[in-house]
Amino acid sequence: MAINIGIMGYGNLGRGVECAIRQNPDMRLAAVFTRRAPQSISLQTPGVPVLPADQAQSMAGDIDVMILCGGSATDLPVQTPQLARTFHVVDSFDTHANIPAHFDAVDAAAKAGGKVGIISVGWDPGLFSLTRVIAGAILPQGQDYTFWGKGVSQGHSDAIRRVEGVLDARQYTVPVPEALERVRSGENPALTTRQKHTRECFVVAKEGADLARIEHEIKTMPNYFADYDTTVTFISQEEMARDHSGIPHGGFVVRNGVTGLDGQNTHTIETRLRLDSNPEFTSSVLVAYARAAYRLGLQGQSGCRTVLDIAPALLSPLSGEELRAHFV
Repeated sequence: MAINIGIMGYGNLGRGVECAIRQNPDMRLAAVFTRRAPQSISLQTPGVPVLPADQAQSMAGDIDVMILCGGSATDLPVQTPQLARTFHVVDSFDTHANIPAHFDAVDAAAKAGGKVGIISVGWDPGLFSLTRVIAGAILPQGQDYTFWGKGVSQGHSDAIRRVEGVLDARQYTVPVPEALERVRSGENPALTTRQKHTRECFVVAKEGADLARIEHEIKTMPNYFADYDTTVTFISQEEMARDHSGIPHGGFVVRNGVTGLDGQNTHTIETRLRLDSNPEFTSSVLVAYARAAYRLGLQGQSGCRTVLDIAPALLSPLSGEELRAHFV
């Protein structure tokens, strides 16, 4: 029997979830919910209803897991606890400092409804979180390093678009090659924010806009660019469409550690992701964890989880026998 999936929000992430469901035969898209006019949305999956977001509760009997595809700033802190009383839920909440509070809110709601919620699912937080925990458990005497990119930061790009005089923008986070090589060599350097990453900004400005002012505002923007070496390149809308229409991303997690009585042997664990589409990859991770949420629900479990709490076997459509035969 197929797992019935609901999608809350149909932006880049929601569209990616729809595509991922089509690659998983044990899943079925049951409904999409949106705050936009439902008739304005055209799905790739025929026969699936698109409904107003505030009608989600009416589909309680038709949806096994709701995948939430809203933003971490204002959507998920409200939607995930609210919906966790009615559905098993999975979200990609990625405001690191607020994850403990978000966990507590979802945990209380999910337990009250007898449901399972899995939060902060994606690749960071998410798969990279797993890598850091596993590597740290294996090499307790060591040092972690995380590098992001080269890839588009959607939040930083949006911040640039809010600058007066800006029509469009893309911002790429880029690891500093020298810093990455120092880490890989086992040097274990103490690196500042500025030494680990640079930020490349491509900006389409309005006609007649003050380019020097725009560049200054971007480079001095606190919490976004002030702590980084930042380049700003002004381009045309045509160049933006031609060269920067994708949403690639990726990154590296490296842990260097030592073993032996005197720490004489050094070891490096490295995980790398290289993604053509950040939202489509994140969506694929969300869908795998939706399967885990459904299975935990069948076991009678409830409450909130993160990726650190989920056994890998729960993610796979294969049986335990198949996994042991082919992957152990």
